[in-house]
Amino acid sequence: MGTVVEIKPRAQEELTSSLGMLVFLASWGMMFAGLFFAYGFARSKAIVWPPAGAPVLPLGLPAINTVVILASSLTFAQGLNSLRRGLRARFRALVGVTFVLGAIFLVLQLALWQHVVAAGLPVAGTYGAVFYSFTALHALHVIVGLGLVLWVFARSLFGKYTEHNTINVRMCAMFWHFVDVVWVLMFLTIYVF
Repeated sequence: MGTVVEIKPRAQEELTSSLGMLVFLASWGMMFAGLFFAYGFARSKAIVWPPAGAPVLPLGLPAINTVVILASSLTFAQGLNSLRRGLRARFRALVGVTFVLGAIFLVLQLALWQHVVAAGLPVAGTYGAVFYSFTALHALHVIVGLGLVLWVFARSLFGKYTEHNTINVRMCAMFWHFVDVVWVLMFLTIYVF
């Protein structure tokens, strides 16, 4: 006779949540992969990139934004680690810092768009369309991520998370780290190379 393995309800919930989030992130990953592929295809067909007459994208502000968003990922990871160790006040503080860093990222992104618009990069045309589409879609994901981070922070104020109840925080952290990875790939693809 075979052995029946019983999965405890908490472990089952964690497994289901993790798999669900992985499927969700994989679907968004495919969408971004399609955009990266379209960008690569357009760039490979262009004789000169960026196109002649198009303003060169700045590197400094996106580099600062990269540091900011990576720092936000680090603070969220440290917050989750603190929660697992039962350090709830530290967890709340680090989640709050994550939210602030994410908001700073968005403010810097707006400043970047203003700079690029002032430099004369139109939305029309492949180069402008790629830049604005990529960065706007990413900014939308950051806004959603900030909503999730704020939700985690608000719930933490009411003691909803303990070292034995981290599932929701881990799912939000997975989304936030995904947003960060996408930005790093965008930064390297659009601004650096």
